[in-house]
Amino acid sequence: MSGMSTLNSPTQRNHGLNDALHPDRPWIRLIRAATGLAMLAALAQETYDATQPGNSVDIPQLFSQFTFHSNLVLGLMFLVSAVRRRAQLPRWWDHLSGALAFYLVMTGIIYAVLVAPPGEPWWTLNLYWPWMVTHRIAPVVAGLDWLLVTRTVRGPWWRPLAWLAYPVVFLAFSWVRGALDGWYPYDFLNPRFGGWGAVLVTGAEVLAAFLVVGTLVHLAGNVRVALSGERAVGRARPHRA
Repeated sequence: MSGMSTLNSPTQRNHGLNDALHPDRPWIRLIRAATGLAMLAALAQETYDATQPGNSVDIPQLFSQFTFHSNLVLGLMFLVSAVRRRAQLPRWWDHLSGALAFYLVMTGIIYAVLVAPPGEPWWTLNLYWPWMVTHRIAPVVAGLDWLLVTRTVRGPWWRPLAWLAYPVVFLAFSWVRGALDGWYPYDFLNPRFGGWGAVLVTGAEVLAAFLVVGTLVHLAGNVRVALSGERAVGRARPHRA
């Protein structure tokens, strides 16, 4: 055996590819560390700016945003993945990583489709830098990390439904909070713009999009697992040195 730490179950095929893209590779750990630090720095900058007079959101509003939650958790996970070998992490780590990759991909899509000002190009440096990190860079890195880095933990068919639980809770929380204090994290959730009928339709469309994208992310993860040769759900094969 080489000095490379194994995954929770060893790869059975495409050894060169899986070794090159192993999560313990220094270059992958470096990318994860750099991205995680950038994400946390962006959130810290947004938190500081939220304390300044005239800012568009205050601290409670900032901490109520889907983008803030998903970037915070994934940023921390990237840092943990950068300092700990994959074999030292639990088997559910890949499922949580997939959920966060899914949430970040949806963050990028929703920002581009529903939140960004009309005519704003997909990639521009003329943007508040924390938003560049949390809405553009982090979703791309999260998606590529999920698609490319070697994995051996296959997800069950119901995994996208489990991933959908948090967006559903967030949607309900946002409407309850908005009804109490009048603030909604995104205009498409605000019934003042078109009434509750339009908001509910948009909410249903967003959840349907979440389910479709979540299913695609789930399938992509299982394809990546298949490239390592692992087929059994939640069952590790014995490793031979």
